[in-house]
Amino acid sequence: MHPQSAFRASLRRFLHLSAVLPLAAGCAITLSACSDDEKEDPLPGDESVPALAEKRLVVGHRGASALRPEHTLASYQKAIEDGADVIEPDLVATKDGFLVCRHENEISGTTNVKDVAKFADRKTTKIVDGVSLEGWFTEDFTLAEIKELKARERIPQTRPDNTKYNDQFEIPTLAEVIALAKSMSASTGRTIHIYPETKHPTYFQSVGLPLEDRLITALKSDPFTASQATVFIQSFEVANLKAIRATIGKTQANWKLVQLMDAVDKKPYDFVVANDPRTYGDMASADQMKEIATYADGVGPYKLNIINVDSAGNFQKPSELVPNAHAAKLLVHPFTFRPENAFLTAPLKTTGTDSTRNPAGLVTELQTYLKAGIDGFFTDDPAVGRQAVDTYKP
Repeated sequence: MHPQSAFRASLRRFLHLSAVLPLAAGCAITLSACSDDEKEDPLPGDESVPALAEKRLVVGHRGASALRPEHTLASYQKAIEDGADVIEPDLVATKDGFLVCRHENEISGTTNVKDVAKFADRKTTKIVDGVSLEGWFTEDFTLAEIKELKARERIPQTRPDNTKYNDQFEIPTLAEVIALAKSMSASTGRTIHIYPETKHPTYFQSVGLPLEDRLITALKSDPFTASQATVFIQSFEVANLKAIRATIGKTQANWKLVQLMDAVDKKPYDFVVANDPRTYGDMASADQMKEIATYADGVGPYKLNIINVDSAGNFQKPSELVPNAHAAKLLVHPFTFRPENAFLTAPLKTTGTDSTRNPAGLVTELQTYLKAGIDGFFTDDPAVGRQAVDTYKP
């Protein structure tokens, strides 16, 4: 705990005077401190730290993927119906250069491709980000061929109820997700924002299908994403975010770049290729957050980088990641918060199996992170995320 209350008071004033983050028509997130009261602003090790954003964003991670097969229009629609502020499409490229929504370019675990006889000869082995993978890959299919496939639940052992939706939904394009967000913004009366991720950008560059210009073109081609909704563009790599920033400069006020940060001992793959020794843990330092702020507007860290747990699963004191990011005027949106026992720490689990849904445990987890000052979060169950935000009392 910092001993100087004067420093804390200065920090409070600094955060209170932070700028406004532009969002779509009448839906802004104001960058300010929490309520200014008589208590000193706590720093790392205290009970809580102030958020940078007044409105804590609920991001539908791959849609409402706890309730529908991920990255389907049904999943995104469910997320919006359940109160998500933002929906998140992960993007990979087809052979003919279209952006489609899959968490990975290897699609045997999330589609019925292995059961489609005409595509049997497409099975192959590739090295993606240094890992050997066997299966079927989006870059070997045209968009028309991708549209012949159907989505399946990725983790059926944990989400058996989702398997009843297997083979019902197509693989959507980014354009179709934008159209859905635009349509549901009109029907719900609230702007639905979009959080696309460029998946494996170094790999796609290596096979002649770079994602960055395709994404920029797609976003600019629709007025909804060009100037109305906020678009958070995220990546685990660094160079492609810098390239996007260099391309767009400050011309797209409604686009926000977000540096994803995996576990502290891992590295961005473009760092691996460039022999850059820095890890995501190194990138969480105060100085590195200032560097990130030269090209990005926020960070999306793995949640345990913010609050780790001990061997019994008890939450430890928050790290300095959130205050370091906020000092650099970066938003913090950690991932991923899931409602099943399998993904919750031991003290939060309820009676049942790994697949047992545990909304109360997830609410407790989320509110612990809200108390640590996060500005939003990725969740597979936006309804529970909405409940956590709406019932949270700082």
